[in-house]
Amino acid sequence: MTLAAIRQGIAANLSTISGLRTSWFVPDNPSPPIAIVVPERVDYDVSFARGSDTYALNVLIIGGRINERTAQSSLDAFLDSTGTSSVKTAIESDKTLGGAAHSCRVTDWSGYGPLAIGDAQYLTVTFRVTVNAI
Repeated sequence: MTLAAIRQGIAANLSTISGLRTSWFVPDNPSPPIAIVVPERVDYDVSFARGSDTYALNVLIIGGRINERTAQSSLDAFLDSTGTSSVKTAIESDKTLGGAAHSCRVTDWSGYGPLAIGDAQYLTVTFRVTVNAI
């Protein structure tokens, strides 16, 4: 499978979260709240004779403006391990990513904090996703 298909599959799974925009590519001017799928690295030939590759991807969530009272509670809901706003639950809802992968798993999140976009500060967090593809 292709990296583009894997990124599109993750974005499609995330689109089930109400109110969260998704992008499988890095947009020029993101409009929060948005989840952006960004590749980190790939380990080729993990199993015998080109059997599979393991991809590491990051999903950057850009939430509300840091000065909004609801920004943290909204972002916190994405961090839950279960529930309708859970990024982990959404990504893992179809572990084949629409047929683009053998399996996927959200392993952790980190980097909870501010990010400047233009003149505004937004709260962000990054999820790490591991994908095994044939």
